[in-house]
Amino acid sequence: MGSKGLIGALFATALVLAFFAFGQVALDRLTRNNPQMLMAGAMLVYTTQILLVGIVLVVFKHTTLFDTKVFGFTLLGCALIWTGFQVRAGMKAKIYYVHIDSEDKKDSKPGRQP
Repeated sequence: MGSKGLIGALFATALVLAFFAFGQVALDRLTRNNPQMLMAGAMLVYTTQILLVGIVLVVFKHTTLFDTKVFGFTLLGCALIWTGFQVRAGMKAKIYYVHIDSEDKKDSKPGRQP
């Protein structure tokens, strides 16, 4: 393994960071003006990321530049860690699912019936 394993691990880590960070930026831009599209956008971005990672795996399948087993396991580990932290961030986020418009607040006064 040695230096080829290190090169494979570094390349896999850089690949995951680049693809998934770009995906996060793209998802933020997609849903900035239309938050209802979050799930559809997330599925589109994640599918695209996995497709691109698959293409990279096929392209570098028989390379001798780095150890492909170390590359594959590091890629899988980094992708799982990234996804785990995304899930954790989503669980910790305080996202309101009820949105009250400011006009509705002004029109309804406590104790008065229309």
